Amino acid sequence: MNLVAYDVIIGGGGPTGMMLAAELRLHGVDVLVLERDEEPTTAVRALGLQPRTVEILDQRGLLERFLEHGTKYPGGVGSFAGITGPRPVELDSAHAYLLGIPQPITDRLLTEHAAELGAHIRRGAELTGFAQDDDGVTVELADGTRLRSQWLVGADGGRSLVRKRLGVGFPGEAATVEWLLAELELTAPAAEIAAVGEKVRATHRGFGIGPTVDGTYRAVVPAATVAEDRSVPPTFEEFLTRLRAFAGTDFGAHSPRSLTRFTDATRLAERYRVGRVFLAGDAAHVHPPLGGQGLNLGVQDAVNLGWKLAASVAGWAPHDLLDSYFAERHPVAEGVLTITRAQSVLISPEPGPQAVRRLMGELMAFDDVSRLLAERVSGTGIRYDLGEGPDPLGRRLRDLPLGRGGRVYEHLRTGRGLLLDQTGALTVRGWTGRVDRVADFGGEPGELGELDAPAVLLRPDGYVAWIGGEQGSLDEALARWFGTVES
Repeated sequence: MNLVAYDVIIGGGGPTGMMLAAELRLHGVDVLVLERDEEPTTAVRALGLQPRTVEILDQRGLLERFLEHGTKYPGGVGSFAGITGPRPVELDSAHAYLLGIPQPITDRLLTEHAAELGAHIRRGAELTGFAQDDDGVTVELADGTRLRSQWLVGADGGRSLVRKRLGVGFPGEAATVEWLLAELELTAPAAEIAAVGEKVRATHRGFGIGPTVDGTYRAVVPAATVAEDRSVPPTFEEFLTRLRAFAGTDFGAHSPRSLTRFTDATRLAERYRVGRVFLAGDAAHVHPPLGGQGLNLGVQDAVNLGWKLAASVAGWAPHDLLDSYFAERHPVAEGVLTITRAQSVLISPEPGPQAVRRLMGELMAFDDVSRLLAERVSGTGIRYDLGEGPDPLGRRLRDLPLGRGGRVYEHLRTGRGLLLDQTGALTVRGWTGRVDRVADFGGEPGELGELDAPAVLLRPDGYVAWIGGEQGSLDEALARWFGTVES
């Protein structure tokens, strides 16, 4: 029996899965997203996007639609576990702000983007099994449907069935602390809510309460214990009991819109790939939500993997290109787990962690310390190990004005590589379907002052793959990242 076939099937329709689907569609890949839930969740698991994720949205021409629904918070970039230095942190980014936007809106906008590009999206489709061979993967759904694809990506969350069926180890720490999260309406005066919330947070930093953009409130309270089945949401009464225990009042809470729980469980997959199956997003790493890292980390996984997987489908991927996904993203996730573990300790009310918190506050008075932490949390400090070379090699390039050539990020909309050539003499001949070139900056060659290099080659994800001025060296870099010359 012939099975319906796709180039790539993605298990999981959250932000990681949808961003990956869109990235694949930029290159014409036939992709299907399978999402178990019939309807999108209304739970607000994440509240904002970090500067690096905002840069990615700009690179793909999505930023304006997100800005319509979000709020910029420039002052939020330099905070670490609620600690801020005495001076604002100046990030090397055109988007040095947190973008406050509820996750359901982010989910919707990314889903619309993937659909606009032609991704197949099937809701109410639960992936229950798969089997891979040398030529592809056969996927089984709960309703008995069987599908076929060249590649499968598990973006199906922290309890990933794909990861479990692959037998990939997920070492780390089990949950020791749990928090309850609710979106609801309150009848108490806003001033009272703010005053009580501030007083409680002075001694219990795991507590939080504040208004959302639509007039409801978002409240977080520590749970009494860690639930045996954390997939089951708390009851409203359970939440109210904990709210009263900490705040001394329930603020007249009513009409809950969502009730969820989260923990400090921290785990990282030992592998991101087994044969023709990959892991991305929470399927590859879980950690406390402190610092707003999870959604951002998953979206950035997707942008790293998307063009590489598309290159394999197209048949021109260098032999080790797919392996670079794990080599690059696993260390980034390790770093995120480190900073979320640290922030989990710093919010503890115990004397030892509070002493460390006071010391951290003193250290953050030093600009270099504040900037290091801000770059780690924001994602702008990532540097992939691409070999020896000048400092920009392996780092993302900030958005730069290119004179008559517009600006850098406008040239990354297609998902292709980009050569910024100040010499005017270099070419990407042979790779023109994979790499674009900008050489007309509106002035004389070499006059683009903010780009301190003769030429720079960017990968589709915006990271610097090569710096130089000679055609031979450029050709080697093109072959390394974009395959052999087209015939």
